Amino acid sequence: MIVIAYINDIVKDTYDALCASDINTYLCKNMSVAIKPNLVVARPASDGATTHPEVVEGIIRYLKDFGVADIKIIESSWVGETTKRAFKACGYEDLSHKYDVPLVDLKADQVTTLTHGEYKINVCNEALKTDFLINVPVLKAHCQTRLTCNMKNLKGCIPDNEKRNFHSMGLHKPIAALNALIKTGYCVVDGICGDLTFEEGGNPVRSNRIILGQNPVLLDSFCTELIGYTPDEIGYLSHGKKLGLGSFYSPKTKVLELNPDKKPAVKAKTSLAADRYKHLIREDAPCSACYSSLIYALHRLGGKAPVNIHIGQGFKGKSVDGVGIGNCTQGFSKYVPGCPPKATDIMEFLRL
Repeated sequence: MIVIAYINDIVKDTYDALCASDINTYLCKNMSVAIKPNLVVARPASDGATTHPEVVEGIIRYLKDFGVADIKIIESSWVGETTKRAFKACGYEDLSHKYDVPLVDLKADQVTTLTHGEYKINVCNEALKTDFLINVPVLKAHCQTRLTCNMKNLKGCIPDNEKRNFHSMGLHKPIAALNALIKTGYCVVDGICGDLTFEEGGNPVRSNRIILGQNPVLLDSFCTELIGYTPDEIGYLSHGKKLGLGSFYSPKTKVLELNPDKKPAVKAKTSLAADRYKHLIREDAPCSACYSSLIYALHRLGGKAPVNIHIGQGFKGKSVDGVGIGNCTQGFSKYVPGCPPKATDIMEFLRL
């Protein structure tokens, strides 16, 4: 099961999405819970690299109301960054004080060496000893693996020297092996404004949604298509599937969409990345999720697309001899259906 929630009030909508999800099938109130955000660098979430603290706040509120008392936030920023600095810059120190939830810097943690197949991997003990790990990645692009989401976010549960080893081993297979060693309890993907090109942020694309589910492989395969790739293009996803860690998203997958009629509109100013393709787009009140799919698609196509691509609710009911994106443009002579359509669908359509 996958739950998609469109965000207006981040804390409340995250809480409500968890209430509508099947997390209660896996969670018990007497469990110890570790929340693992993505705080790769000390930059605010609005830059597109790090997990919004409001998403984690919504999770904490849900857990406390569910009856969970033992809650921690665990993280290790990337090599060269200080996790404590990231906790402060990203708003997690304030969150910790507000809810009395400790912050655990995994760079200072002890490790246990585990074996999976050909790989011996040092894993931080805090990630292993928790009863229930909630993975809270940012849906964004990555310069080496193309996608970083749930599976790759667990790389923050290994020490810095092991992170270096992963790169020397090619990333994809060890990431899949790591996901076989660390059991994820549930996933809450921050898809609010992930970066278009790079895991460090700077080119955010506003989508204003979170995506929830239990299986990291399933969610990552779904999220992959949202930013213009197919699951088979992401090496660690293919390896994870081969290891039996989960199946890929298919039309048979149950998807629950919350408040589909209340998709947030695009902000007046989006990002430098979106501005790069503005000359191709005629917009009239587009929703952020639909608009972000178009931006991801145009980026993957290198901007090679027809001009006057129409998108937005303002085109509902209009009959136009032109190119449209999304169900609001179904009166156009050529349009790609979906509310929103995936970036992969838009790419295939614009290539015709």
